[in-house]
Amino acid sequence: MSNTFGRLFRATTFGESHGPAVGAVIDGCPARLPLSAEDVQPDLDRRRPGQSDLVTARREADVAQIVSGVDGGVTTGGPIAVLIENLDQRPGDYARLRSAPRPSHADLTYRLKYGVLSASGGGRASARETAARVAAGAVARKLLAVRYGVEVVAWVETVGEVNSRPPDPAVVTRAAVDAHPVRCPDPAAAEAMAEAIRQAQRAGDSVGGVVGCVCRGVPVGWGEPVFGKLNGELARAMMTIPAARGFEVGAGFAAAAMRGSAHNDPYVWKDRRIGTQTNRSGGIQGGISDGEPLLFRVAFKPPATIARPQQSVDWDGRPATVEGGGRHDPCVVPRAVAVVEAMAALVLADAALLAAAVR
Repeated sequence: MSNTFGRLFRATTFGESHGPAVGAVIDGCPARLPLSAEDVQPDLDRRRPGQSDLVTARREADVAQIVSGVDGGVTTGGPIAVLIENLDQRPGDYARLRSAPRPSHADLTYRLKYGVLSASGGGRASARETAARVAAGAVARKLLAVRYGVEVVAWVETVGEVNSRPPDPAVVTRAAVDAHPVRCPDPAAAEAMAEAIRQAQRAGDSVGGVVGCVCRGVPVGWGEPVFGKLNGELARAMMTIPAARGFEVGAGFAAAAMRGSAHNDPYVWKDRRIGTQTNRSGGIQGGISDGEPLLFRVAFKPPATIARPQQSVDWDGRPATVEGGGRHDPCVVPRAVAVVEAMAALVLADAALLAAAVR
């Protein structure tokens, strides 16, 4: 099982969507880092369900409880355990879904791989597991901010066919992102995105989208050659998020249509160092950070569980119809913003410790 992420800064998540609790154990966090539940709670609040009519109606307070690894307001160097209780469980909502797998859902692969299926919801495949990632990411975020001056900000760029004006990555803030429940800092586009989500919801359907992210203040030298490239680690992290379907860094797929003369970032002298005039490489050269802001995007598919009937077969191969049960997001990207930030923070915290270890 691959429930642990990271090499030196490691996060292990546990729990299921309708079990008693979910949580994370963070190992490798340096000692004497100021940390409290108040550092974790804001990130959980951004991810939690029931925030608006644009997300799942499940109501969870998602209160962070730090049960080990912190003493007197600072980390001890031991494992940090964060517990998040599941208070709004409704396993009965999923009873009628157990006879047949939901199309494009992990119901099928989990049962075929393990021979058992979670009693309700998606179990470990559920987006509920990402609450634990966000808790771990909040610890990584605190380490990055205090020890390295690194900041991570993500936002919604597209919902369905609605595109926004990408924000200036040098100045976009979490406050600007959070000004609208869609978490898009372009107000006009945010309203159009909200309507696109509501339209899909009214039709008993779902819609996908794209989340952009910038990591500011990342110093030169994070990332390891060949198989430990920073862009590779970011890609791996993002593609572990439920519903993630694509990743690109810098110019991304658009670079395939460019010539080298158009894509290359000219070097210039700035801030008393060699930097780049443009940032089509997304702040990474040869898998190693170059001192420019890290820029990447993550594409998310429409949620698989929808209200309208879908064609399937039961576990014996007989034709069956599946109708959505439980409470589900019509679009994951408003809440995925916090998850993208968390996974980026985990990658960067690990990269920071690895960079220090090889010096």
